[in-house]
Amino acid sequence: MNKPEPMLNLFDFEKSMTSSLEASAIDYYQSGALDEHTLKDNISAFQRIQFLPRVLKDVSHVNTNTSFAGQQLSTPILFSPTAFLGMAHEDGELAVARAAQNAKTIMICSTLSNYPIEEITASTQASVWFQLYAYKDRQATLNLIQRAKHAGCKALVITVDAPFLGRREQDVKNQFQLPSHLNIANLFSKDHISLPNKGGHSGLAHYFENLIDKSLTWRDIDWLKREADMPVYLKGILHPKDAQLAVEHGVDGIIVSNHGGRQLDGSISSIDALPAISRAVNKQIPIMLDGGIRRGSDILKALALGAETVGIGRPVIWGLNHSGQQGVETIVNILTAELSLAMALAGCQDIQSISDDILV
Repeated sequence: MNKPEPMLNLFDFEKSMTSSLEASAIDYYQSGALDEHTLKDNISAFQRIQFLPRVLKDVSHVNTNTSFAGQQLSTPILFSPTAFLGMAHEDGELAVARAAQNAKTIMICSTLSNYPIEEITASTQASVWFQLYAYKDRQATLNLIQRAKHAGCKALVITVDAPFLGRREQDVKNQFQLPSHLNIANLFSKDHISLPNKGGHSGLAHYFENLIDKSLTWRDIDWLKREADMPVYLKGILHPKDAQLAVEHGVDGIIVSNHGGRQLDGSISSIDALPAISRAVNKQIPIMLDGGIRRGSDILKALALGAETVGIGRPVIWGLNHSGQQGVETIVNILTAELSLAMALAGCQDIQSISDDILV
């Protein structure tokens, strides 16, 4: 019998997933909007950035510990909000939350999770944040915020780049629907709901079209911040002027993100947007980056350009699908080991010593 191939990196986990899931689920997780230019550029943009390493630094003990949002982390890696994790593994969000606890990091739970937020937080001592889509029904939005608070979520992450869902043609071709045994667990306190079934359309796109508030403005962010009564982060910032407005409106942090290349195709890559945003924010509030992280060296580049942490989405799905909680923990361990090695080879002893001085 042949021995299984060792899982050396994130790409090995990605290949494993593509051989074990239904095609429609793979398409949902992996695809981007339209021609997928932004999806691909999120990764290739990191490859365009070159290191200018320093030498003769004492890197005998490299430390990846860091602090973010008042929490001590063993690694600057957070779990980005990702919908419908139950398609990847039966334990879904529960396994990811437990992995976050063991990895000593933060899980951002999606509004569109398959397990209710109360069950996710009850299953672990991990720090869990709640990602919010603002609904047309303001009471439904407030109910979600209250549920997140009562469940013990430590912060609210408002997604601001999805008034409409980007056109993901693979989902349209598949007329994407959740498997019959899965539901959207968080919209109402008692009732689970499923995606609307509309011929010739993605069920998820139709859901957004009908329920998501397309009139959301900075005034609504002020309202949501008052109602939340907990730290509020904005996810989906790409323009430095929006980053400045986020500071002016008193949000607690921003996530530089283009939604994994799933919204406006042709948008700037997350890492290319980061330097201007970092200058605009000028360390007044923390910055997280997500989109395209595949190697520990990518994390080092993001930290050097002004992010305090990074988020991973698809890699969490790959690890989850491979071996549940253990697979997610392995993903974090691989990235952290790669980050530690890249830091040592670039001449950085700890997170605090990282700066853009090590980049061309």
